[in-house]
This record gives sequence, structure tokens and C-alpha cells, in this order.
Amino acid sequence: MALNLLKDKGIPIEQQKFTWKDLVQKPISKLNDDAFTRVRVILMNGIESEAVRFGHSCARMNKDLQRPLAKVRRIEQHQQTIVNWLNPADQSPLETTIGYEQVAVEVTASLAQNEPDPYIAQVLRFGLLEDFDHLYRYSALLDRLQGIDANTILQCYSDIMPGRPTVDEHRDPEDDLREHYDKRTASPLTKFNAMTIMAGEHQTHDYYMHYGPWFADPLARQLYAEIASIEEQHVTQYESIIDPTESWMEKWLLHEANEVYNYYSCVSQEDNPRIKAIWERFLEYELGQLQYVMEVFKKMERRDPAEILPASLPEPIAYKSQREFVRKVLHDELDLRANGTQFVDKRQEPERSLAYRRQLNSEGSPTQTVAAGYRWNPGTELAAKKKGRVAA
Repeated sequence: MALNLLKDKGIPIEQQKFTWKDLVQKPISKLNDDAFTRVRVILMNGIESEAVRFGHSCARMNKDLQRPLAKVRRIEQHQQTIVNWLNPADQSPLETTIGYEQVAVEVTASLAQNEPDPYIAQVLRFGLLEDFDHLYRYSALLDRLQGIDANTILQCYSDIMPGRPTVDEHRDPEDDLREHYDKRTASPLTKFNAMTIMAGEHQTHDYYMHYGPWFADPLARQLYAEIASIEEQHVTQYESIIDPTESWMEKWLLHEANEVYNYYSCVSQEDNPRIKAIWERFLEYELGQLQYVMEVFKKMERRDPAEILPASLPEPIAYKSQREFVRKVLHDELDLRANGTQFVDKRQEPERSLAYRRQLNSEGSPTQTVAAGYRWNPGTELAAKKKGRVAA
């Protein structure tokens, strides 16, 4: 399916309608649907959440854009509702958390491999190893609290093993900032990758901040608090790779184009026909929204949107297991740390981050405690008893 961002009209925003029954559709099955259907649901909720968040931030800074932003943002609100409500009610917050981390691992790995800018690809790989460790820590918590193997959610697509230890991920804020791409020379794919990963990580941060207090277990509450802090670091990292000299209208155009790209990626790979129909519908909606925003852009900036947008879309995000790539990055880059905007061997990590980490970990690390003695063995998601496993 070939799309032309500049010419394909999609469905005009005046025809993008909803009802309450439409907004709350039948959810996916946590066991019977493919795990990557869940991955797409979670990521697209993050993409829509970012659209609404950006729309509000932009409106607070641009009086003349408040009306067009409000029109598009209300549609985005309803799209996000449909997508987020696809999550099943029998999927616990902790099981959903496992899904969030699978998104972080598999999507980040996919983006890192197709990223044309070597520095941005390195940024993605750096964050990947940290999210990979989060998946391991939450898997230990799922075993501890519910006696459930995380592979019931992961469906064998993702490894469950330590990454860069979360206890070592805490950094001084100065060491979470990165160099940004140059809006004049960066590939459109680099811009899409940056927006996609920022959206995904921001919703992950918000999810952990929301659900962390729901747990009665003190260690679970501490674990969510610790990893939510890292997710804030990741949002800081990923938003800093976006060129801050882009105008508000340039950023809005790119947001809309990135939504088209993400729904296009979902449509190209979704196996569930009912969910695919939702992705197809929203792809048409996003094309219509993009056409509307292009007209606003022409009026406000008196420029051609073709200065910002490519005509054709890049290859879609690859929704498949990235196990071999992740293992290679784990082998090659586990000991990388950050010194300002650069990545260095852990022996060269600056004192400011070491001191920051010592303070936070001075009374222990929940991520270390929760995984003490935990070892994941393949196949145990099918066992009624945790025979042969070491409990956390």
C-alpha cells in the first residue's frame, strides 16, 4: 500500500464522527491474540496520548492556533479512547506493565535498526538495554505477586533476562540530555523515530506513575517508583534529540505525519481483522487531519508543507521479535554509560552521576531486591506449579 502524504486526502475531519458505543469496542484477548497486537495497541495509545498532550501544550503558547488545535485534538481524544479501551479487563495492571516493556524492547530495537543517523541509533540502543532490564525486574514482580510467568504475555517473542541493571541507570539530569537532529538535514525517518519513541516512553512514565500507588505490596510500590524515575530520564533523553528550533507548526505537521506513519505500520502487519479495521479507519482519519493541518500551515507560515514532509512514507516499523539484535546490543554495549551527550565506558562515567546514584541507592534498590534469586526458565508459563524455579 503506497501512500502520498501530500496528496492522499483520507477522510475530512468534518466526517470523523463517533458515538459512545463506538468509543468502547470489544477488547483484545490477552491470551488468544498475538502479543504484537497488544504491542500495537499500547504504542498507538501512546501516539494518540502524545497528540493530545502536544495539542494542549501548543494551544497554551499560540492563541491563533487554539481553534484548529481544539478541532483536531477532540478527534484525537476519541481515537485514543477507542485504542486504549481495547485493553482487556482481565489483564492486570502488572500484566499490562509487562506489555508496556515488551513495547519498549521490541519497538525500540526495530527503530534502532532502521535509524539512518548513527548517533540517534546509538541513543535508541542505549535506552533499549535499560528497558530490557525493566522487563526482567517486572517479570520477577509478576512471579512474586501473582505466581504468573511473564511469558504468558510475551508469548516467547522477548527474552527475560537482565540488561543494564536498573540500579546503575540513575544519572544526573545533565547526563540524560542528548544532541538533537538538525531539522534542515535530518531524514524524515529520524524525525518519525524520535517522535515515536518519545511518545511511547512518555505514556510508559505516566502509566507507572498512575498505577504504582495501586499496589499494597511495599516492594511493588518502590519498584514502580524506581522505574518511573528512569522513564522520566528516558523522556528527557528522547525529547532532547528533537530539534528545538522547529516552529510549533512544523512540529504539529510532523506529529500528524508520524501518526499516519504509525497507523500505516499497524495496518501493514495486523493479523486480527477486527483490529486491523480500526487501524485502517484511523489511517484514513489521520490523513484527513494531516490535510487539514497542512492548510493551517500554509495560512500561518505561508510555506509549502513539502518543505517539511516527505511525499512517501519510510518502510513500516517492523513488528516482530528482535531477539538476536537485542542480544547483540546486550553483548556489545552493556557497559556504556553517559557523560553529557556522549556515551562512554562505565569507567569514564562522571562523578556527578555516581554521586546522584549513591544517594538514591543509599537505602537499597527495589529493582535489585525484587529480582534477588529470581531465575526465569523457558516453558514455565505452561506449568501449574513453579517447579524447578527459584522464587523471588
